[in-house]
Amino acid sequence: MRIRRLAGSTALVMALAAPAMADVTPEQVWENWLALAQSNGQTVTTESVVRDGDTLVVTGLSLDFAQEGVTGEGSIGEMRFTDQGDGTVAVTMSENYPISLTFPPPPDALEDENEPTTITVDITQPGLSIIASGDSAETTYDFTAPTFTVALTSIEGVDAAAVDAKAEATLSNVTGTYLFVAGEGEAATSDLTSSFAADSMTLVVNGTDPDPSPADDGTAAGPSTVKVNVTMNDITGTTDGTLLATAAMADMASALEAGFTSEGTFNIGTTTYDMEVTDPTGVTKITGTGESSNIAFAMDATRLSYSGGAKNAVTSISAPDIPFPEVKITYGEAAFGFLMPVGVTEEPADFTFLTRLVDFSISEEIWALFDPTNQLPRDPATLIIDTKGTAKLAVNLMDPAAMEAMGDAPPGELNSLDITELRAKVAGAELTGTGALTFDNTDLVTFGGMPAPTGKIDLKLTGGNTLMDKLVQMGLLPEDQAMGFRMMLSMFANATGEDELSSVLEFKDGGFFANGQQLQ
Repeated sequence: MRIRRLAGSTALVMALAAPAMADVTPEQVWENWLALAQSNGQTVTTESVVRDGDTLVVTGLSLDFAQEGVTGEGSIGEMRFTDQGDGTVAVTMSENYPISLTFPPPPDALEDENEPTTITVDITQPGLSIIASGDSAETTYDFTAPTFTVALTSIEGVDAAAVDAKAEATLSNVTGTYLFVAGEGEAATSDLTSSFAADSMTLVVNGTDPDPSPADDGTAAGPSTVKVNVTMNDITGTTDGTLLATAAMADMASALEAGFTSEGTFNIGTTTYDMEVTDPTGVTKITGTGESSNIAFAMDATRLSYSGGAKNAVTSISAPDIPFPEVKITYGEAAFGFLMPVGVTEEPADFTFLTRLVDFSISEEIWALFDPTNQLPRDPATLIIDTKGTAKLAVNLMDPAAMEAMGDAPPGELNSLDITELRAKVAGAELTGTGALTFDNTDLVTFGGMPAPTGKIDLKLTGGNTLMDKLVQMGLLPEDQAMGFRMMLSMFANATGEDELSSVLEFKDGGFFANGQQLQ
């Protein structure tokens, strides 16, 4: 919930940096921007709004807002809307302005900690240029900024009373396009499309905790400091969606039914980072690099999807309590993703689930802790689970009341499941598989409450016996347990080569078969 509050508040902050509505005259640009702010529950006041030649000048702008318990306020000294004489309007504003956000105490806060926390940030955008073009119905904003900086200037509240923290994030060479088409009326929807790019982003964080909690053994702990540096290159992003007024977003299930949609992508090129924590025990350092990373999301009345990934990452860790100089972790690719229906479905709807970790490896020193004689192959490990299928939902997953009313009953039916790829590779052994199943939801008896499946799964295991032998020799696997595993494998698998087993698991006619032998 706290993350959701933060995300909503961040969106309000960004609205100040990129006005969301415009038209062909300065007055229309200002009026539409003001109307959008007010429709989102923001209260806007100004000291003056006057026309100066071809420019509408707004001074002393103050903005207050509240969302899910978070309140905020900001102020901009001056905004200028200039008619450029060619049907476009240039929007400029003060290069620097503050924003403050106040968060309520957590529900489980103690009585002496029941105080809100307020953070204040300073936004700096020298040379920001926003050009509005189009017509009164649809206006496009093209914006550029040599730099865009958000700096933490203060933290007030019990959670951070003793922490001296500084943080600053800077985007360089920012460009983008922003199109907002507003509907009419209180229940109207608005359409948003945007894209942006930045050459790089740097994040610097420095903090000191002069009075940390006592150590686990009860002894007093000394002050600690934290330093973080992150650099990301070649940043791009897109968003596309249909928006509702703030009041309509209080109930997500109703908002989705009313037409709320959102989807977007976020891509980053090379990334480097380092973190250093210093306390009385010594210095802990974490450094790393990555070739690329990405996030994509989509949400509407029928589906929810989220995915992300990274490639060629290297992380190094050193700390006083690590018994060797450094731990290094690397992987070639890491990815996750899911797609699922969210609303009530009359027909089976698609879902997917993906987990990928390819060529994962750790330092030789870690291997040596449990394999000092080098019995096991040090080959990089891989885990891939890639599935898809169909399901029907009997309840809206975004409706808390409906979900609670379901009790222990499942929210829907599983209709089919395809295993596109299954792969697990570690220490010289590898398990692979594919499969496809359908499910009879009218038969919950044959398989003990589970919908009766029909279909088959093909599996192959190589190097399994060799791995078990080595684990037994190392004392990590008792001989009797290894024998039990081998007996189980003999029931489900056939030998098809040297240290190679294959198995066909099949569900048909209400029975379960392994390599043609009926087991149920």
